[in-house]
Amino acid sequence: MKKLITFLLLIAVTVVSAQQKAYEDGEWFKFRIHYGFVTAGYATLQVNDAILNGKEVYHIKGKGETTGMSKFFFRVEDYYHSYVDKKKDIPYRFIRKIDEGGHTKDIEIDFDHVSGKALVHNKKHETKKLVDFPKDAQDMVSAFYYLRNNLDTENIQEGDTVNMDMFFDKESFKFKLKFLGREELKTEFGRVPTLKFRPYVEAGRVFKEKESLTVWVTDDGNKMPVLIKADLAVGSLKASLVEFKGLRHSFRIIVD
Repeated sequence: MKKLITFLLLIAVTVVSAQQKAYEDGEWFKFRIHYGFVTAGYATLQVNDAILNGKEVYHIKGKGETTGMSKFFFRVEDYYHSYVDKKKDIPYRFIRKIDEGGHTKDIEIDFDHVSGKALVHNKKHETKKLVDFPKDAQDMVSAFYYLRNNLDTENIQEGDTVNMDMFFDKESFKFKLKFLGREELKTEFGRVPTLKFRPYVEAGRVFKEKESLTVWVTDDGNKMPVLIKADLAVGSLKASLVEFKGLRHSFRIIVD
């Protein structure tokens, strides 16, 4: 069960789109992870200006944790960090430090985009390994922000797909996002015009089928996720945006 919560916390870090600079220093999101009315946990994303090895970057921090009674059944406390070049939208460093019911990982990855090699430092086992990665590959966190800045959502058509390479832990894999259309979504902030996407994920282990995830993001300059729904083998789990601040653009809400 704890893996289900962890995946939703990850997804809240992973999927969205746009066509211009969509975020800036100070942006912050908070998501509620829930089964119906039962809150299982929270996930947050935060963006701050930083300098890494003399380069101007965005330091993006993601945190996910279970809360309340959920901690007694499937305790999750995950931290993700990505350092992304401000102009090139490529990651230089990715950190994943997690504790999921006693299962822990502590991994730091440094990307060399000139050589196309990533140095994977497994701090838990004190090992280091150089691994090849595809050109323009993103990590799990930077992919979210890359798509926000680079996908042309004004001209996208229903059924269009976006493909990209993603590097996670010690290997790269293909990620595909399908555009399902535009939809007006009722949220706690009001009625919001959204873009609806479906990420393609591996079926069988957690998800019921290949197309079990659906993501709604605001149809405005921010392209922030407001709802993520996962149809899992044990039921339906949702991640809903509950708080935000530091948006670069105005938040579009439909007023009657």
